[in-house]
Amino acid sequence: MLTKLKRLLIGKPLKTNESHSQKLNKFKALAVLSSDALSSVAYGPEQILIVLMAVGSGALWYSLPISLGVLILLIALVLSYRQIIFAYPQGGGAYMVAKENLGINFGLTAGGALLVDYILTVAVSVSAGTDAITSAFPSLHEHAVLVAVIIVVLITILNLRGLTDSATLLSYPVYFFVLMMLLVIGGGLFAALTGHAAPIHQHAAVGTPVMGVGLFLLLRAFASGCSALTGVEAISNAIPSFKDPAPKNAARTLLMMGGLLAILLAGIVYLSYWYGVHPESDQTVLSQLAGNLFGRNLFYYIIQVSTALILILAANTGYSAFPLLAFNLAKDKYMPRPFKVKGDRLGFSNGILTLGALSIVLIILFKGRTENLIPLYAVGVFIPFSLSQTGMIIHWIKKRPKGWQGKLMINLLGALICYLILVIFFLTKFPQIWPVLIFVPIVVTIFHKIHEHYMLVAQQLRVDFSEPVPTVHASDNIIVVPVAGITKVVEQSLTYAKSLSGNVIAVFVGDSPEAIDKMNKEWNEWNPGVRLIALHSLYRSIVSPLDKFISTVKYKADKRGATVTVVFPQFYTKKWWQSLLHNQSGVLIKASLIRHKDVVIATVPYHFKK
Repeated sequence: MLTKLKRLLIGKPLKTNESHSQKLNKFKALAVLSSDALSSVAYGPEQILIVLMAVGSGALWYSLPISLGVLILLIALVLSYRQIIFAYPQGGGAYMVAKENLGINFGLTAGGALLVDYILTVAVSVSAGTDAITSAFPSLHEHAVLVAVIIVVLITILNLRGLTDSATLLSYPVYFFVLMMLLVIGGGLFAALTGHAAPIHQHAAVGTPVMGVGLFLLLRAFASGCSALTGVEAISNAIPSFKDPAPKNAARTLLMMGGLLAILLAGIVYLSYWYGVHPESDQTVLSQLAGNLFGRNLFYYIIQVSTALILILAANTGYSAFPLLAFNLAKDKYMPRPFKVKGDRLGFSNGILTLGALSIVLIILFKGRTENLIPLYAVGVFIPFSLSQTGMIIHWIKKRPKGWQGKLMINLLGALICYLILVIFFLTKFPQIWPVLIFVPIVVTIFHKIHEHYMLVAQQLRVDFSEPVPTVHASDNIIVVPVAGITKVVEQSLTYAKSLSGNVIAVFVGDSPEAIDKMNKEWNEWNPGVRLIALHSLYRSIVSPLDKFISTVKYKADKRGATVTVVFPQFYTKKWWQSLLHNQSGVLIKASLIRHKDVVIATVPYHFKK
């Protein structure tokens, strides 16, 4: 029953060699990976106006030069991340850049901040979208948390179906929002030129002096406006998700996203100034613009629906980037190994499920009111922004390729602006963002603890090929030893198996021909005196191929009255939490073999000392 439900929700499993079918073209990738950045058009301009309004409506003209500064930073970031894409085509973005150029602790700081930021992206975006839904349907207001949780569950299931399925479905609302915003901007400019729409309030002329406007206020407004740049880094983290040539397609997608974001941001800010839009607590800037230009008709509500959809779907950027970043950290042994495992639909399912679960926890803890998380969300992005810019500066100085001086200047400008924004954030919003000073060091410490554990495990499991494998007395029964590699645990299990029988078979299940060839080569070099059978699993499952093999061995053994024993190598960690960092494939295999009649299951334990 559960299997049927899983197939209904997620779809049938895909073979490993079908991974090309899950790669994204530029237009689908733009929808999946840019939803967070594009959705910021719905709140970025408003953040600028809210700060300026503190000294009066006459100061709102400053939104024009401030937005120009935001666009300059956007250009610097887009050009910088484009360079990162070609310099680090394996993905990882700020984590890889900072790790290789600034050191592992800076890399882990960037990676940890981004992981937390992606969780916040989902929680904040879904909560904002839920607010839009409950505003349209007030009866749902008391069930806002439940609505938000249901939305997260639906987006999680959609992403578990694979990249292409989620991208196909999400493309429509994302491009629909872009179209609506272009119509608003185009209609607003036309009405301004022809006088078809009167301003909501009269705007002050550009250059009008305003009492109370100082550098500090302008810097606060600029920093608030930079919240519109969240999500710019997502494409550089997800390069492996693109169709070949992946770096070139990722770079073009980044330029497309940057161009769209620049047009939409500049257009909305200019129209807000021209029509004298004042930020209001009960109505957004976009709502005021659309209502003034088109009236409260069907088209107005279509614009509102498109805005609500993009705010909700901004969460999908996190689902696309979080699992890949977690994979890169797990590959370097700083996150649990299960984050490296691909699911039935060739996506990193453990990363997707973890992101969904943690986002739901945040939504429940904050009761769906995540406004206070937005400054934390923004500063969490600018930490990796700053580190990636600094890392690329070091990269160009070290490598000095052709034309490196121009590339260096782009990153230098980006770094200066990013650090300035971080300083402004800490000076003006410290009561809201101080938790970043606690959770980032905690996350980095956890990364180091995980890495330390894996290093100790590797040290204790390493086999010395120069030492002979112990030989023992053997009997006639058939012993099957599942192996995942050549380790001390396997060596101990083979020694035990050979003490029981002279007919010992080691079985290795590989998910690719390359993995099988590598294992055969290492096995022959080690030469433990046991035959190795290598099985190819098209669907990356260990349980099913091993189960079928043991069934075959049991059938042949029954004909001659022999007993089949399956000897499981099993290691046990010193601390309970360390066991969570390892795949539990042995438990699944044992559960599968219990149904086999007269198959003896034995476990050879190996206890770690640290």
